[in-house]
Amino acid sequence: MTCAQPGCSGTVEDGYCDLCGLAPARGGVDPAATAPTEAQAATRARRERTGARAGDAGPAPTTQRWGGSARTRTAPRPHLGAGLVEVPPVPRRNPSEAVMADPKVAERRRFCGPCGSAVGRGRDGAPGRTEGFCRRCGAAFSFTPKLQAGDVVGDQYEVVGCLAHGGLGWIYLAKDRNVADRWVVLKGLLNAGDEQAMAAALAERLFLAEVEHPNIVKIINFVERDGSGYIVMEYVGGVSLKALLATRREANAGITDPLPVAQAIAYVLEILPALAYLHRSGLLFCDLKLDNVIQTQHSLKLIDLGGVYRIGDTVSPVYGTAGYQAPEIDHAGPSIASDLFTVARTLAALCVDFEGFQMTLQYTLPPKADTPLFQRYDSLYQLLCKGTAPNPDDRFQTAEEMADQLYGVLREVVADETGAPVPARSTLFTPDVRARSDRPRGRLLPALRVATDDPAAGYLATLAAVDPYELVGALRRAPERTVEVDLRLAQALIDAQEWHETHELLAEIERMDPWEWRAHWYRGVAALAQHLPVAARASFELVYHAIPGELAVKLALGMCAELARDPAAAAGWYEIVSRTDSSYTTATFGLARCRLACGDRAGAIAAYERVPDSSSAHDQAQMARVRCLLGGGAALAELRAAAAGIDALALDGEQHARLTAELLRSALELVARDRAAEEPAATLAGYALVESELRLGLERTYRSLAAVAATSSERIRLVDEANRVRPRTWT
Repeated sequence: MTCAQPGCSGTVEDGYCDLCGLAPARGGVDPAATAPTEAQAATRARRERTGARAGDAGPAPTTQRWGGSARTRTAPRPHLGAGLVEVPPVPRRNPSEAVMADPKVAERRRFCGPCGSAVGRGRDGAPGRTEGFCRRCGAAFSFTPKLQAGDVVGDQYEVVGCLAHGGLGWIYLAKDRNVADRWVVLKGLLNAGDEQAMAAALAERLFLAEVEHPNIVKIINFVERDGSGYIVMEYVGGVSLKALLATRREANAGITDPLPVAQAIAYVLEILPALAYLHRSGLLFCDLKLDNVIQTQHSLKLIDLGGVYRIGDTVSPVYGTAGYQAPEIDHAGPSIASDLFTVARTLAALCVDFEGFQMTLQYTLPPKADTPLFQRYDSLYQLLCKGTAPNPDDRFQTAEEMADQLYGVLREVVADETGAPVPARSTLFTPDVRARSDRPRGRLLPALRVATDDPAAGYLATLAAVDPYELVGALRRAPERTVEVDLRLAQALIDAQEWHETHELLAEIERMDPWEWRAHWYRGVAALAQHLPVAARASFELVYHAIPGELAVKLALGMCAELARDPAAAAGWYEIVSRTDSSYTTATFGLARCRLACGDRAGAIAAYERVPDSSSAHDQAQMARVRCLLGGGAALAELRAAAAGIDALALDGEQHARLTAELLRSALELVARDRAAEEPAATLAGYALVESELRLGLERTYRSLAAVAATSSERIRLVDEANRVRPRTWT
């Protein structure tokens, strides 16, 4: 069936769309959408640990909704590449070509399953044993394949050969005799006598039987042979991300060659919906790493679900890999936050030359000062810092939240690399207000969106724009006190300039949930309203660390820097916002102001040219561009560009006359500086480029403006100007 999600043309297979990865739209309310999100559950757990109680100040506020089911985009992103990145395809190959000619496990990769000690290692020039017992714990080990080509398992699956050796044993390629010799994979145990390995395999079989997602390998069957169990899975033809990096390293003379950052982000964005699906199903992947992600011709697949773990399970063994696994696993066990830790580590491994990844930097990132990629894309660095924070509560709490912010980072990267804007609707903020100003103001910042699943969302929607004091009263009389009511009240108190009450309310919100970044947002807005840019910047930086993919926060940081008289720093923030989404014209005008303040007139002109024709601010931007062209000793080419710009604008008579006056005045200054610039054959605004003609044109323009002047003093001033500039005569 065709996917019923808005704007999607994919086909639903096995319950999920092969394009957007979502389940088909259903009538009524999806129970999963109304159930508490993982973020809400995590927030409740955090409150218990910090001692905050929901009843301390009315109903417990529901926070961190920015990544949950209430915050989804209006149109799904296309499949692999997120619609923004051209991901090199993986050629299809004959599965039999993937079979190992000589199935052996390198000695350096031989470890005891139960205790992790090195086993099967050579000594004194003699090769290590492939079978034996661990000297540390006494457990038996075997690295010898139990199946050979031609063996038939379960009277159905004919073994072709070994594909690889995984953490739980050998992986075999086989043909399904009962289903047209389709290719399948048999995954066996490291050692049939290893009780933990057997338990993990059985657990994997049970978990996989419940899993149906286009980005997760499918389980087909479970069979036994000679006392050993084998999981039968679909064959996923493709290349693992680890093999992809290895190929790049070989082609680069053995030097690590990370993936282009946009491609790496696109891969991770493909992974996150699959993890979100597992989390909604009460499962944790636990062992995400480069080895366990396969790129097929059209998508990515998670494989090797041997470490899948039920949320709340406190007895099953936890499988993971050094360099990917979160630091708290040993004492606190796995969680959604620890799963997302592995996602951040996987992304870092894809796009950064990561020396010490599994040793000295097992839980941390390379220093920003030593990593050019982090210096170029600070948003990426902040996202990875949040994803790998030592405290699980400081990390992303849902895969949807992480994907939302990562998509924002990808937009910045693509816009920077291509020079083309990548607009998208924010799930957290309203669009740019598009109000023009000659200086930065906090009221020009986008507003926070109200979470639609908040119990008070309907009431808040009925509140019209009224006097701030009346709005404060209406919010205090709200039928139900929720975090959305409190946040809207904070904005109303800021508008009413009630600073003490604003501070107390925000402190109460933070006490209820220390991770509520929206309280910091309003602290920043309040500080801007009080002309305290340094304090505002400190608050907005906390918001930036929490949601590094949002443009509204970077716009706010740009305003803080500009108000602090640091135009160079402000231009950096404004540049990111304006380049990524040209509809943020507040950033574009700020960028032009800062470039002018830095003496970069050409840069300011280029900034104004970014405002699209469809924008309500287009004409104002073009008028400002014309004035930039005419300022600071304009050359003849700039004068001609300004004249063309004036002609292209649909202006009323007075606006046209004022710009024409500026054009002729700049032309007059040019010929006064350089008589050689006079060109009788050339014209500007219909007047020849000679001093007498330009004076005549300027005189007429001033007199036309005087005729429509609003005050007598303005009219007298314009007439005086006309008399002053008119050409000298002898009669």
